[in-house]
Amino acid sequence: MSNYISGIDVGGTFTDFVSFDPETREMKVWKNLTTPGHPINGVLTGLSEFGNVEEIDQIRHGTTIATNAILERKGAEIAYITTKGFKDVPFIQRANRKSHYDLSWIKPKPLVKRRNCFEISERLTHKGETLAEIDVEEVKQVAEQIKERGNIDAVAISTLYSYVDPKHEEKLRSLLEEYLPGMPISISYDVLPKWKEYERGSTVIADAYIKPIVSSYLDQLSERFQEKNITKNVGIMKSNGGIMTLAATRQAPINTAVSGPTGGVVGAKRIAEQCNIDHLVTLDMGGTSTDVAIIKNGTEELTTNFEIEWGIPIQVPMIDIRTIGAGGGSIAWIDNGGMLNVGPESAGADPGPVCYGRGGENPTVTDANLILGRLSPDNFLGGSMEIDYDAAYQALERLGKKLNMSAEETADSIIKIANNSMVGALRMVLVEEGHDPRDFTLMNFGGAGPLHASDLMEIAEIPRALIPMHPGQFSAVGFMYSDARVDLQRTVQMTSKKFDIARANEVFQQLKKAGLEDLSSQGYTDNYNIITSIEMRYLGQNYELDIPFNEEEINEENVQTIWNTFHSMHEERFGFKIDGEVMEVVTFKVTIISETDKPAAKKIDRANGSQAVPKDERMVRFDRESLMTTIYDRETLLDGHEIVGPAIIEENASSTIVGPQHKLTVDSFGNMHIEKR
Repeated sequence: MSNYISGIDVGGTFTDFVSFDPETREMKVWKNLTTPGHPINGVLTGLSEFGNVEEIDQIRHGTTIATNAILERKGAEIAYITTKGFKDVPFIQRANRKSHYDLSWIKPKPLVKRRNCFEISERLTHKGETLAEIDVEEVKQVAEQIKERGNIDAVAISTLYSYVDPKHEEKLRSLLEEYLPGMPISISYDVLPKWKEYERGSTVIADAYIKPIVSSYLDQLSERFQEKNITKNVGIMKSNGGIMTLAATRQAPINTAVSGPTGGVVGAKRIAEQCNIDHLVTLDMGGTSTDVAIIKNGTEELTTNFEIEWGIPIQVPMIDIRTIGAGGGSIAWIDNGGMLNVGPESAGADPGPVCYGRGGENPTVTDANLILGRLSPDNFLGGSMEIDYDAAYQALERLGKKLNMSAEETADSIIKIANNSMVGALRMVLVEEGHDPRDFTLMNFGGAGPLHASDLMEIAEIPRALIPMHPGQFSAVGFMYSDARVDLQRTVQMTSKKFDIARANEVFQQLKKAGLEDLSSQGYTDNYNIITSIEMRYLGQNYELDIPFNEEEINEENVQTIWNTFHSMHEERFGFKIDGEVMEVVTFKVTIISETDKPAAKKIDRANGSQAVPKDERMVRFDRESLMTTIYDRETLLDGHEIVGPAIIEENASSTIVGPQHKLTVDSFGNMHIEKR
């Protein structure tokens, strides 16, 4: 009996599956339509295609349950408790505006109602000293009010200066657990022990907001898995690209805020190692959205500057992924000015694109690719899904009449608009961050990503593209390369003039100890890799740089290295440095990774001088010009094969376009590389 490893990625349109047999090193991938409202049903339907599920030893699951609850404002009804005088912080937010000159702009609403916000007469100083003790009777009265409301599902607690000392937050939690038994409670020290009360409060509110929703989902998932005799190790993907147990997910669900898309970045990092590529920009185009991220010098970029919508931050560590509403299911529409637009609204899984024949009436990017000949109506999902070509053509024809364009011209315009949206996302993570696109390789995956690789290379001026094996399920593949990971951070302010080396080492040791205990409690007890860094800025600045420091401890000799590294990184990022200026240390950070067993890559056979054999040819429209295009089956391609465009490489869950100006080569792991002819 093989101990299979399986990855499951629930997307907006499809749920992707992958299984790996460690004995034969064979990888099987498949997908089925997501079941909106009941995603577990789609998961179990897909797993039924595996066969004997009792042979599955590990499951890595990426879920959008937390993401959707936050974005759609369908989370729990929560109460917020804070220091007296500060309950309006989540509503005051920041003084900046999204639209400086829009008088009708309205500040976004937080995830908690003001009537459910309560104040407690307690206070710490900025050094953690007690100014006012907690009034136990007052806490009891607040608990009674929460109980009387009858609709409060969870409680978030964030008190002033709790990041310095959590004693008041921990006492409040203890009291509320007594007065409100069974009530889920989140405290800011556990979620985000950093300064800035608004960001800290917003993050703990979000954690409480999704805690009952995520816990309910995990309970149902566990119950349904047990019914199917799936009782082995189940890991949930974290936003930082690591995995955690179901129990750990229940404790801190905010760590799954961007769960699914991280798998693609983790998998891309693995491919970059295989191919000796230093800099990658990933583009994951699914049915509903497109996610982009970068891997620089072999390392993924992490951020804590994430906002669920403008002005509502969640500052837990996560892979820096930017998302736009451009996917295969993005709907084409005409605005009041008569201009053609694409997205962000998506047809999703139900009804889906018009060509799915499930009741969709508005043409999408997928319909446009079909009419242009880029997708085969006879080979969609390997022929397992019937496609209605005529319905898609008629929908594009109806839309085109409003624009005085043919169906083909309309489809071509839809693709161009979608491509420009994706190029905008690529420039966000490249040009706007000071990176030269010519230094990067574009890695396209997702069911729709490889269709647009050639186009995006030209528009974004990226010289190379890479299409990995199994691009249609690549995020699920990436889950299998994930390690158990904990990212911890704590604000302790110092300056370079008065830097307390002993205190700095103490903080690092406390974070390391907490991280190791966290991983150990989840069953990860060895193969540790510990990474430390410090967030710093020039005194008086408002934003910090993350300065790596991976010595065992700070001492009088290497502390100067920290200051020099900051000056150098500041000059690289902003174009200048200020030698001799006082620097401020803000936050200490520790990442601990427990490496897990990973699938071993399997090489494909060598071509040994043979040529790739096409299976068909058809007319395909490229930039308003129709060309006879050669069609290949990816399963027949071998190491060393070279294909000159125009060409299309078809596989079960995706198709790769090789434009007339490009050529494609296959490497020993089956990855396809596209570059100029």
